[in-house]
Amino acid sequence: MSIEEVKVPELAESVSEATILKWHKQQGDVVNEDEKLVDIETDKIILEVTAPKAGTLIKIIKNADEYVESSEDIALIETNPAYLNDHAKTSPAVRKIAAEQGVDPDAVPHEGDRVTKSDLVKPASKAVRRSAKTLVATNNSPSTITNSRSEKRVPMNSFRKRVAERLVAVQHESAILTTFNEINMKAVKDLRGKYKANFEAKYDVKLGFMSFFTKAVVSALQQFPIVNASIDGEEIVYHNYNDIGIAVSSPRGLVVPILRDVEKMSFAEIEQNISQVAKRANNGELTMDELSGGTFSITNGGIFGSMLSTPILNPPQSAILGMHNIVERPVAENGEVVIRPIMYVALSYDHRLIDGRDAVQFLVAIKNAIEDPSRLLLDI
Repeated sequence: MSIEEVKVPELAESVSEATILKWHKQQGDVVNEDEKLVDIETDKIILEVTAPKAGTLIKIIKNADEYVESSEDIALIETNPAYLNDHAKTSPAVRKIAAEQGVDPDAVPHEGDRVTKSDLVKPASKAVRRSAKTLVATNNSPSTITNSRSEKRVPMNSFRKRVAERLVAVQHESAILTTFNEINMKAVKDLRGKYKANFEAKYDVKLGFMSFFTKAVVSALQQFPIVNASIDGEEIVYHNYNDIGIAVSSPRGLVVPILRDVEKMSFAEIEQNISQVAKRANNGELTMDELSGGTFSITNGGIFGSMLSTPILNPPQSAILGMHNIVERPVAENGEVVIRPIMYVALSYDHRLIDGRDAVQFLVAIKNAIEDPSRLLLDI
């Protein structure tokens, strides 16, 4: 028998503190090794902390809504070998399925000292599951609404509080300006339409507009390295690499995972990486490392129907590109009015570091690359 400490995971340098979101076990509960104990929330992600050893949770040091720091002790577990012999053995996968079904593994009929996945689908275990669901349904029956003009107040969660604080801080600490332009998307749309089927068949991922814009951004950053730089105290830090943040939706809101060394990626690698981080974001599987750092960001409000916006910086980055929806508009070409698919784009930047001339020319470089995508293939 010994005491095992439960610690806050190692946090990224950009995360000074986190908040206890929810304990899944109470003081005095018995726990299995690797069983989920508590959710910890930062301004970037929710971390799941599991039990380092099996035993009894004898003390919870930090309660819900309390702030915690990297590697801080938050609970104590008294390990007890006798407990392991008295309870059914389970794998992490079985414990996950049992938790989803609302079933206590010890209550599931099984042979030997281990509960398996097959035990969970037997008729007897289904009966246990139905009983548990009936109890939950009874305890959560909806209440009668008596006032059609009623109001509901809910506390702002820690994630939303941190996002709000961070956005206000960015506005106070940076001199944010935004410059706009419009891009004729016909050339990219034609190229994409011609090759998207072959591209997907070969690389098992769809050819989207994001890879074109990411490639165009990297090319423009190499022409205007000040846009890829950041301010650190009284110094300007120039980065000789392009770590691009791609804003994606998640159940908790917008998150910005970072693609590292994008200048070394092909179109297919960019699309594959974006697809992977989007899935991980939707499943809540992104790590702190995937959300930390970055030298430039891209956000696409167009997927939600946005025509124009002024994106906010993602510090310590000094600039961010906002993409928007594509709408057919009348434009003049060679003295004639024609209809073309047009996207408005916006570049927000920190004017303390980036001059207006560089910002405008940077955005024009992106426009030129998208309107003539052969530039991206020839690197000119």
